[in-house]
Amino acid sequence: MANPPAAAAAATSASGDPRRRLSASISEAICKRRFRSNSKAGSRLDTVKPFNIINFPTQDKNSCCCSMFQIVKVLLFILLSATLFTIIYSPEAYHHSLSHSSRWIWRRQDPRYVSDLEISWDHVTKTIESVQEGRTIGVLNFDSNEIQRWRKVAKTKDNEDDENVVELDLEHADKNVTWDALYPEWIDEEQEKDVPVCPNLPKIKVPTRRLDLVVVKLPCRKEGNWSRDVARLHLQMAAATVAASAKGFFRGHVMFVSRCFPMPNLFRCKDLVSRRGDVWLYKPNLDTLRDKLQLPIGSCELSLPLGIKGQSGALGVEESRTSATILHSAHVYVCGAIAAAQSIRQSGSTRDLVILVDENISGYHRSGLEAAGWQIRTIQRIRNPKAEKDAYNEWNYSKFRLWQLTDYDKIIFIDADLLILRNIDFLFSMPEISATGNNGTLFNSGVMVIEPCNCTFQLLMEHINEIESYNGGDQGYLNEVFTWWHNT
Repeated sequence: MANPPAAAAAATSASGDPRRRLSASISEAICKRRFRSNSKAGSRLDTVKPFNIINFPTQDKNSCCCSMFQIVKVLLFILLSATLFTIIYSPEAYHHSLSHSSRWIWRRQDPRYVSDLEISWDHVTKTIESVQEGRTIGVLNFDSNEIQRWRKVAKTKDNEDDENVVELDLEHADKNVTWDALYPEWIDEEQEKDVPVCPNLPKIKVPTRRLDLVVVKLPCRKEGNWSRDVARLHLQMAAATVAASAKGFFRGHVMFVSRCFPMPNLFRCKDLVSRRGDVWLYKPNLDTLRDKLQLPIGSCELSLPLGIKGQSGALGVEESRTSATILHSAHVYVCGAIAAAQSIRQSGSTRDLVILVDENISGYHRSGLEAAGWQIRTIQRIRNPKAEKDAYNEWNYSKFRLWQLTDYDKIIFIDADLLILRNIDFLFSMPEISATGNNGTLFNSGVMVIEPCNCTFQLLMEHINEIESYNGGDQGYLNEVFTWWHNT
């Protein structure tokens, strides 16, 4: 029999603390449920034990939950890995080269190279009909959706192969490569100290297979110095490199998709096959491209004359060359032009001397110019629409008439008030535009090499009301059109 005082004390203690009674009741109930659950689970485990691979301890609920959570994590990892593997190695994704994929997946696109132009695929389709050689297309600077459209464009009735489109890979220029770095304020032209070196622009990896067409999407920001754009220059140089890599007599096409015209002295208008809206299709002279790709990228290095080929061009065709100047509006520079002609002849040059004059130059002055050796061509003046009446620069856009001297392949232009101290005929081996620096990124149009072409003249005239000249004259205007020039 229990000790009455002890029992009474226990009863008093239990009845005096209701929380302890409730806790005891709950604990007892939990234990009973756990026992029944474990008993049932034990019977089931005994039944399936031969097929059970992983036996979780049933006595520890927390341990069981942790183990199940680990299993779920493993399963999710396997599922995600399998999904990623399927995406990467699917047939559609496999068309993208590994280098291109990593460039777009792991590296942000450089905003300097981005073009927001909405492509007119109708213009593209109609323009590409001019390409008769085939439909193997190299594409550069397009996004993934645009590349898929190019795969459709490349397909023909005779060839439904998606492999007709090759994605070209070009590393972007370093951020510290600016236009001012390419065209510095000054370099040591005599190379008395350190030899000047241009910044590096990454070279494009030329594909091993032959391309019938190279297509590039060029950025064009119609604001400020839109044509002095390193990314724009880099992409065009890359396109020229791929096109010039063609072997034998094959000449592929180059297409640009851009609001703005490509560099006219790299992709010449005489090589323009077709243009529809923002789509420009060229069939460039590959020998000319190869020559120009040998030149420094800017005025950061002196451009040496290209391979001297005697009096003939790259294909052995005799080239016609001349020195030229221009007089308009007044006769004050007539004596200077006579002295310039004499200095050219005394330097040993035997090339033609051509002078452009307008109706304001009298017969008396013309006879003096002819006696000095100038061949006279009469022109109509071109007014600078942004000049004031009777200002010094009102008619100086007449210099654009030089590009209409198409009976010559190349011209060395000199201002009428210059004297030539030694033979400068070596400049005939330089391409358009070769000149000397005037101020930083700008060249001096007082002496320059040009290549006459009527379509270049038309280009200059088409933008005469649009392009702003920094000095109000022809030099400022030409510097906006020919931003890529060569330091001689």
